[in-house]
Amino acid sequence: MWARASNRALLGDDHNEHHFRTDHLKADLGSRTARGGVLIAASQGVKFCIGLGGTVILARLLTPVDYGLIGMVAIIFNFVSMFQYLGLSTATVKWSDLNHQQVSTLFWLNIALSVAIMLVTVGSAPLVAWFYKEPRLIWITVGYAISILFTGLNIQHEAILSRQMRFAAIAIIEVASISIGLVAAIVAAWYGAAYWSLVLNQLVMTLVTVAGVWTACKWRPGLPTRGAGVRSMLAYGGNLTGFNVMTFFARNLDNALIGKFWGAYQLGVYSRAYQMLLMPMQQINAPFAAVAVPALSRLSDSPERYRAAYLKILQKIAMLTMPLVAFMIATSDWLVLFLLGPKWREAGSIFMLLGIAAIIQPVTKTTWWLFSTQGRTRDLFHWGIMSGSIASLSIVTGLRWGAVGVAASYAISDLFLTTPLLFWYVGRQGPVRTSDFYRTIAPFVCASLSALAVVLVCRGWLEVSQHLMARLAIALAITSAVSFIVLMALPAGRLAMQNLKEMMMLFIGRNQESAV
Repeated sequence: MWARASNRALLGDDHNEHHFRTDHLKADLGSRTARGGVLIAASQGVKFCIGLGGTVILARLLTPVDYGLIGMVAIIFNFVSMFQYLGLSTATVKWSDLNHQQVSTLFWLNIALSVAIMLVTVGSAPLVAWFYKEPRLIWITVGYAISILFTGLNIQHEAILSRQMRFAAIAIIEVASISIGLVAAIVAAWYGAAYWSLVLNQLVMTLVTVAGVWTACKWRPGLPTRGAGVRSMLAYGGNLTGFNVMTFFARNLDNALIGKFWGAYQLGVYSRAYQMLLMPMQQINAPFAAVAVPALSRLSDSPERYRAAYLKILQKIAMLTMPLVAFMIATSDWLVLFLLGPKWREAGSIFMLLGIAAIIQPVTKTTWWLFSTQGRTRDLFHWGIMSGSIASLSIVTGLRWGAVGVAASYAISDLFLTTPLLFWYVGRQGPVRTSDFYRTIAPFVCASLSALAVVLVCRGWLEVSQHLMARLAIALAITSAVSFIVLMALPAGRLAMQNLKEMMMLFIGRNQESAV
């Protein structure tokens, strides 16, 4: 069914080629990256506030069982979704030389995979219901399967926007999709739709994203072409997908086993704690990833510039996330009570334990940028096998103590075993060495641990206040002040603060020039 491209077709597709050229990006890559990082970080802040507001409202309209049912289906949904991407969107962002025929072929591959995966997901719905002994999961699974089909339409268009570093368009689409999706979910939950409101949220977000990327990206696919030169891209994407599969099992085995052996209630409590902790981390990591992957891909032939660019981004991530997680660990019970309400109180201890792993995970998640932009996807796949095995063993070990045991066992193994191994493994090759990780994050580890200790000491005094918001605000202020003081006391910390100031000034200066 693959059409052979004729010379006439090739000539007719010339007007599409400008979507794939990236030479113009290199001349202004540094400032473009800085502006893009600040822009997407700002949009992530907006998304975080919207998402947080939606979480607070939905947590009061829905129950732990509602979230537990969705969590059971989400395991299947997240797993099959990896195969519709097949790493091909990352290949589109990374590849130096790309043309219309190649991306058209990748587009139709993603569509074919999406259709096949939708059908497999629908067919597996009775098996999911049988595994969990929960008949309501059949139609929930069908609802999520429909969103898989529509997602296939936006994969390559999103990749082209990222390749061209069109961060403003990406930000607008993401904010619009999460906002409209949450409004739909809240309205549905208000009228008693229960867990169906979360299914509706997923469907609406997907449809808004498709409409947005097709409006922002004017590229339109042609027919798939045999011999378009996508074989190496498929190999690259295959290794990337292999890593994602191993990571998936490591990150979802806990949900599957808790749901199977401890039921929907414990899974609902565990998944809400996990998602609440993950939400701010994603809002920080996502904008940096959106900027870093295309920027590092353009610098892959300049090792020193590549290393310097990566370490500057890593520095910013550690600066923003480590003190934030320290604050969340110290105030975990207050945060759960404030955001989710009294019926979610049991999530507090799980939230605190998972925070032990979360304090380093925003840093470790950046290592896949190195593997993918250096073309080391085979190494990435091998690492997925190693890390997945460690995580799975830790989850099984803690399962006998329920959700709390799983959280504790996973967090300890991730921080003290998986992370050092990862830094060693990724630093064996390429411009970024193992010692670079430790040297870069050291001042932020010191600042975060200091802030954590001070807030814990102050908890008794803070509990005098009956207002949770006041407690949290004061604790956050203490965390910020202590972190700032410690960073300013360390030479590496002062340098990091200066680099952040320079990046902000560059962004402001460029915006002023544009306004003039």
